[in-house]
Amino acid sequence: MKSNSGIRLAVIGLNFGASFVPIYQRHPDVSEVAICDMDEALVNRVGDQFEVAARYTRLEDILSSVEWDAVHLLTPVPLHVEHTLSVLGAGKHCACAVPMATDLTGLRRIVDAQRDSGMSYMMMETAVYTREFLFAQDLHSRGEFGDLTFLRGTYFQDLEGDYPPYWRAQPPMHYATHAIAPLLALAKTRAMKVCCFGSGKLRPDIQQAGGNSFPLQTAILRLAGTDVAAEVTRSWFQTARPYTESFSVYGDRMGFEWQQIEHEEPLLYKLEALEPGRRGRQVTAERVSTPYRPDLLPAEIAHYTLGGGHGGSHPHLVHEFVRSIVERRPSAIDAVTAADWTAPGISANESALREGEPITIPDFSALSETHST
Repeated sequence: MKSNSGIRLAVIGLNFGASFVPIYQRHPDVSEVAICDMDEALVNRVGDQFEVAARYTRLEDILSSVEWDAVHLLTPVPLHVEHTLSVLGAGKHCACAVPMATDLTGLRRIVDAQRDSGMSYMMMETAVYTREFLFAQDLHSRGEFGDLTFLRGTYFQDLEGDYPPYWRAQPPMHYATHAIAPLLALAKTRAMKVCCFGSGKLRPDIQQAGGNSFPLQTAILRLAGTDVAAEVTRSWFQTARPYTESFSVYGDRMGFEWQQIEHEEPLLYKLEALEPGRRGRQVTAERVSTPYRPDLLPAEIAHYTLGGGHGGSHPHLVHEFVRSIVERRPSAIDAVTAADWTAPGISANESALREGEPITIPDFSALSETHST
């Protein structure tokens, strides 16, 4: 039986959030889980499925209660900033689905609010806990890639059909952290400058007045403190490509490319030594299996990696957020890191609106240090 002294946490937004409920329930440092959604019927279905006693239809009721220590927000993107500020302002730890915000002002407000509250904040970016990312990260930590030469992130998704209409007004790059985060996490830096172009034109039946007009945007990022550039491409509509959230890494010894088709394996390239009399170096290629990593997690939740959504990332996200609270430390994707991973997409859209004009991306670590002095 769990200790009553564990973390008491509420999951807000159950269309996507329901998958996190059983993981929190079984985490050894969580003593109780609540659920909340405006759809009362959905609350009751999820509550019955996972035997959750604490059920809410209003976030405000959770924030005003002393029963709950932390909140995991899985609410619509336009609500992320105000909901995050409300959670932190209520003195509760906050995890939030991506993106952190869709404008630079929202990023700054959350960075300031997290610092002022002293609560843990974590942007729940799945891309840096997928089995593919953990595989590439391990190679890089052992120096297998050599010096990094180039990085590429790609996120294709078709939003036609029964999606909330607000998505049609959003520029693709405003929801680009799945493609950007793994690149910056591997390079252990931030993006300092971006040039971006929109490509194509939204059909009139999709276009919303005053909203985004690009079905796809593609950008080049300059990474701070390095000689490396990164390419990021993001699409919403009118692009004949199956769904993928992917990244590729190229170094002077080895390269890694995400699989083209979902059920294939990634490719690993090795640049061999130059052979006498040969023009160019031979590059070998092999398909590699990227294992799920239950060994990185407590036994109680380890099995949720196996075949789980988003590359088995969900239990890793839960564990990191919970442990950041228990250990009273910043999470791996704290407010500054989340802002540094989200701002490149916001700035990329600004560049696209200016026909590729270079845009300097704010340094949120510098902003945080300035505000704290």
